[in-house]
Amino acid sequence: MHPVILITGATRGIGFAAATQLATRGAQVIIASRDGKRAADATAQIGSGVSSVALDITEQASVAAAAKQIEQQYGQLDVLANNSAILLDHYQSLLDLKPEVLLETLNTNVVGTLRVCQAFAPLLAKSHAPRIINVSSSAGQLDGEPQAWAPAYCISKTALNMLTQQLTAALPEVIVNSMCPGWCQTEMGGSDAPRTPDEGAETLTWLALEAPPELRGKFVKDLMVIPW
Repeated sequence: MHPVILITGATRGIGFAAATQLATRGAQVIIASRDGKRAADATAQIGSGVSSVALDITEQASVAAAAKQIEQQYGQLDVLANNSAILLDHYQSLLDLKPEVLLETLNTNVVGTLRVCQAFAPLLAKSHAPRIINVSSSAGQLDGEPQAWAPAYCISKTALNMLTQQLTAALPEVIVNSMCPGWCQTEMGGSDAPRTPDEGAETLTWLALEAPPELRGKFVKDLMVIPW
């Protein structure tokens, strides 16, 4: 049976690369985007084994409607990949950061992810091997030297890693992990990044299909567990 995999923010970049890889591997992939037309266009680019859904992770009604659509279409969800995120502050100093920018970043990257997990938990419960993958970043690591780059984004990814821990505790039947794709050539990462979106997506694909079930509550990069 082909696993049903939902990827948020999957119309471009790492999400789109992962959707392509997973569809090639035989998964039934659902591309989600707040822009339904963009999701449909991305689906058409990949072809068979892919469908689309309009899903704005910052809007409860949109998330609920998407969950209802997927339930009607597939009856369950095997993998939820939370890839949607925003980066608003880039090289801004923390001391110049507007609190409103931090709140907006947290609302999407952390609260939005929680909202999606809550809405899709009942569909994941119908799977024999449910998984949640949170696309995080080493920018959120507490391990290592502090970095001044994109403070709101970094704070949100640290919080996302803790959300991964909390989901692991709250959903003992679900394999939950977060991952760092590395610095990739995406709209967010820019053209100077050393990795392609395909390289960044490899860990997501592995976590979705191949990672051992005992790997849970961890932070993964290049198929290896790394410090938080």
